[in-house]
Amino acid sequence: MELTLLQTRVIACLIEKEITTPDQYPLSLNALTLACNQKSNRDPVLHLSEAEVQETIDQLIQKHLLREGSGYGSRVVKYKHRFCNTEFGELKLSEQELAIICVLFLRGPQTPGELRTRTNRLCSFVDVHEVEKVLQQMAERDAAPLVARLAREPGKREARFAHLFSGEVTADQTDWQPGATPAQSGSADNERINALEAEVSELRTAVQSLQTQLDELLS
Repeated sequence: MELTLLQTRVIACLIEKEITTPDQYPLSLNALTLACNQKSNRDPVLHLSEAEVQETIDQLIQKHLLREGSGYGSRVVKYKHRFCNTEFGELKLSEQELAIICVLFLRGPQTPGELRTRTNRLCSFVDVHEVEKVLQQMAERDAAPLVARLAREPGKREARFAHLFSGEVTADQTDWQPGATPAQSGSADNERINALEAEVSELRTAVQSLQTQLDELLS
């Protein structure tokens, strides 16, 4: 499965609305276009016409990833996704995995912390460590990995994760390959911990210096 930006946007909007506003699902062409062009929770923000969305819908129907889902007697054609968890489909995702893929489709690569915050309307995670655990499982699936960890950007404490439904991520973009051992995959986390420890040490030194100055003023 290799999808374009517009195809992932349409699929993700259908998944999002199915979970968050089930009474309004499936979506008409107009509602789907509005969802695709939504300014919040979208990156990049798009300005698609209904004709462009309809063309994308037709492409996804040919891929068997979307179908018409209008109710009996409805005058407006509405659409439902068939991206995963369908009776005859091969892709089966848990609630948490589906939420992660949906948000990655909508907003591009993100850190585990960002994913935990941005999936809160779609599923629940106990903490960021649970997000990291699910991401690792998704990256090491026997059938095919669904996500990859990107190389940590300079100055950033957390690495971002990208979905793999729009082609492979090249080796020089990643620092965690599927099948990596916990020690290997945790290297970036160790760097983050070391940076935090150094920062705490600096703060302690600053506090001690202020305390010394205060004691001198009071004596």
